[in-house]
Amino acid sequence: MQDIKVFKQKDLILNVNPSYDPLELDLDEWEFFLDKLCLNREYQKEAIKTAIIYFASGKYKTIEDLVEENYKKNEELQSKYSTLSEYKKKIQISNKLFGNIDLSTGAGKSYVIYGIAQIMLGLGLVDKVLVLCPSITIEDGLTEKFTELSGNADLKDAIPESAKFKNPRIVNANSTIKAGDICVENIHAVYANTGSSIDDSLIWDKQRVLVLNDESHHIFNKVEGRGEEVKNLKKWKEFLLNTNYDFKYILGLTGTAYHNNEYFNDVIYRYSLREGIEDRIVKNIDYKMEDDNGGGDNEKFQKIYINHDDNIKKYRKVKPLTILITKDIGKANILADDLIDFLSDKESLPREDAEKKILIVTSHKDHKPNLLKLKTVDNHDNPVEWIVSVSMLTEGWDVKNVFQIVPWEDRAFNSKLLIAQVLGRGLRVPEAYNNIQPIVTVFNHDSWSKNIKGLIDEVLEIETRLYSNPLLDEDKFDRAKYHFDVYNLDYTKQEVEVTHNQENKTFNYTEAEQKGISLEAQTIVADKEAKYVNVLTGQSKEKNYVIESETTTVDEVVDKIYDNFRDREWEGTVLQLGEDKYTKNNLPPREKIVNIIKISMKNRGIKGDKIIEKNVQKIYSSFSTLLRKKGKTVVSESKVNEPYVISTKSASKESLGIGNLKRGHSVFYTNNFDEELLAEDQLNIMNEIESDLSLPRSAPMKEDEYYFKTPFDLVFTKGEPERTFIEKLCKKDIIKLGLIDAWIKSRDTGFYSIEYSLKYGGKDSKTRRHALKTFNPDFLIKATKDDKEYILVVEIKADKDDCAENKAKYKYGKRHFEALNAKLKENNINQEYIFHFLSPNGYTQFFDYLKNGTLFESQDIFRCELENLLEED
Repeated sequence: MQDIKVFKQKDLILNVNPSYDPLELDLDEWEFFLDKLCLNREYQKEAIKTAIIYFASGKYKTIEDLVEENYKKNEELQSKYSTLSEYKKKIQISNKLFGNIDLSTGAGKSYVIYGIAQIMLGLGLVDKVLVLCPSITIEDGLTEKFTELSGNADLKDAIPESAKFKNPRIVNANSTIKAGDICVENIHAVYANTGSSIDDSLIWDKQRVLVLNDESHHIFNKVEGRGEEVKNLKKWKEFLLNTNYDFKYILGLTGTAYHNNEYFNDVIYRYSLREGIEDRIVKNIDYKMEDDNGGGDNEKFQKIYINHDDNIKKYRKVKPLTILITKDIGKANILADDLIDFLSDKESLPREDAEKKILIVTSHKDHKPNLLKLKTVDNHDNPVEWIVSVSMLTEGWDVKNVFQIVPWEDRAFNSKLLIAQVLGRGLRVPEAYNNIQPIVTVFNHDSWSKNIKGLIDEVLEIETRLYSNPLLDEDKFDRAKYHFDVYNLDYTKQEVEVTHNQENKTFNYTEAEQKGISLEAQTIVADKEAKYVNVLTGQSKEKNYVIESETTTVDEVVDKIYDNFRDREWEGTVLQLGEDKYTKNNLPPREKIVNIIKISMKNRGIKGDKIIEKNVQKIYSSFSTLLRKKGKTVVSESKVNEPYVISTKSASKESLGIGNLKRGHSVFYTNNFDEELLAEDQLNIMNEIESDLSLPRSAPMKEDEYYFKTPFDLVFTKGEPERTFIEKLCKKDIIKLGLIDAWIKSRDTGFYSIEYSLKYGGKDSKTRRHALKTFNPDFLIKATKDDKEYILVVEIKADKDDCAENKAKYKYGKRHFEALNAKLKENNINQEYIFHFLSPNGYTQFFDYLKNGTLFESQDIFRCELENLLEED
């Protein structure tokens, strides 16, 4: 069976049947109006007509009718959804005349929204139109555009005489919505006004209201963050489905019709980003494919600055802008401060003048006035050249002069939805360049390049996946009785100051005076390059950058060294440079320190007075060993908190790409799987796996439901050690003992976590570092012996796998369960935990000890070869 299915997004559109009864719907008389509204933008006319035919032709009662019609004809839809019922279950808003229109950013959604609203009112299908959007910025823009269109005399004259409503009022929810009105409102205000004008105006009209949703991807995607605005976005869908309103006609419009990476399954019309670029409706795009950045943020700022400067020279008719986009407000503040510092230094500006060139736009109250400044940011007399924004707030801007887009963090923009949103910020074309398609440069992370290509190529890759879920309903699933509770601990970190007894020390720097400090060869000015790919042509080009390394002068380095000398605690310490000895009250002459640095530079062939950052840090590090700041160290200690309960019912679902079944992974299931797998697509996948003779015999592992004592429908293993362990757990002789009540293969993350500290670096305490991490043991097995409940906690590894990380996990795991058992005993809880690392060559002994009961006598009575290896230093 296919591991990954590849679809063209255009093949997943729900095509509305273009034929209709002209006696029931006369669209011809609206052609003149559409010509006046859309001019030569044919795609806008097509989008409007498609929506009207869908709503008004009488062929469709709900979206389910449209889905069924398309599913019967479209083999791609049949491939994506194994059955019609599976498709219907995934409809985003069911039992309504609902759909989405996907229009590329910059393609003029506002014209389409207005055209649909006016024609639906004119046909008399609805009496009122509610246009919802996610922000005040978008509301203001739509209101301004609709007011302009409704007041356009030529457009009004083009409306047919037969129209029921010819001149709609443009209002918001602060006033009563009357028949023939188009109400534009942001979703936050809708909630603020629910119970007043919204209820008064809409609740009695029932199915005589059309709801048009701008930026409709917000309705269906998880919204990150906190606060009232985020809370209201999450409730948007809830409002649309409110039975008090019983909306019949609901349409979404968006330029990013994605649920993360999944394309919407309810799109009735699409004008893609590629079409917009090819038709020159929006800017062309150059995105970065490769970059040899090795200089961190400073080098990145320099390359972005060079791109920005090139745009200023190339597009002289306008004032080019660069937008930098971050994940959240905190990161936006930090980035804006860093950018101000960079510009101040680069352009030799006072900091307050550099600040005027940067506009930060977030939902924070301190930044809200900046939203209004966006209206004039394109103007030449506005000093702003750089915009720093949060990704969630980048929609609804009618800023046309963006010629460079910089998504600052890679992980913050790792889905097609977010990438499409970010690209959309720079696509609009300034009027001065309507006849010459300009290019927006995307200074993206290299890992983005394949995602941008997939987005532009309109390709959707879907990996076929299985999902493991807890069986929760005991009335439906017999194995739901195997759920059980476990206890875990967490820790509170507290800092403790430890005093060290130090002897007086004399530091001899005679060798440093003679040989200097070992520095790296340095280049202050370097040629760097980046490769960009053009979206339209697919051709790549290299761009060269001259990058200056951050440097510090010798005098500045020496100044800091002397500052450190003055600030540190000497406490009897003596500094020796050659034959001379110095103390805090008798510091060494400045020329001695300068001489050491100059010798160090000469030894490495470094000329001049400037030192790059790496070498500066080497010099500071060398001199910092002379003195200790304090004779005390602050260390972190862990305080054990009270145990808390976790139910296996709370385990999240886990997935497995079926391609892994060809690479040593296995799926365990029972002979009763056809009743336990409720999702139809999952049942179909399992049936295919069972019949796929090309898979290894160990890929599908069917067990008798009476021996498979786990409350999960499916269990996944990653290799032979885990697979063999489960096989042994399900053996008849083990089950017949009656000791094992139930077990789970734990989740890889999040369900039952244990902290451990991993040391890395050298053996010397000065170079050794610690990383605090967590691991999740593979198996939790509930057993009962002599009325005592035990939880066997087992971590599976390969034979002789005694790496440093496993040693750390074993060490901290033992400590954790010793502390947990002590706490349970204190609280009179009749449960004890036995923790083991286990590998296949210890399975026989482990299960022998289990069968004869020896395993339960103490934690240390069983010890396999791997555990002995892990105990060794």
